Amino acid sequence: MPYKRKKYHRGDTHLKKGWRTKRRTKDLDEIDEDLKGNAEKLLNQKVDFDKPGAAQHYCMHCARYFINEIALHSHFTTKVHKRRLKALELEPYSIEESERAASKGNYIAPQKRKIETVTRETFNEKDAAPKAKMMKIDE
Repeated sequence: MPYKRKKYHRGDTHLKKGWRTKRRTKDLDEIDEDLKGNAEKLLNQKVDFDKPGAAQHYCMHCARYFINEIALHSHFTTKVHKRRLKALELEPYSIEESERAASKGNYIAPQKRKIETVTRETFNEKDAAPKAKMMKIDE
């Protein structure tokens, strides 16, 4: 009677955690906070030669650095980036939402929102548009 092979070797249990956390990226709630508050700081980082591309080409949605502008824009067309945008469409799960679901208030289903790819150029254009409108009102 043949024996059944185990999936893991008995002595490799201490390595499992390293395999799981080796390529761990930011969670969706952390990325949502970055999109709301730290967007300008992350997109306009100082030059850091320890990071790929000297930290000048950053995808906020995937929390990844790229070597140059071409690599960043080709990343925007990949399936990985599109999946991350789709996952960010739902509002992140919060403590208040869990309390409402546990009958401590009225439950409100998470709202879907439209997420577009944010780059340094598009962020600066969005930032400049309200200033221009405010200047026209003042004049």
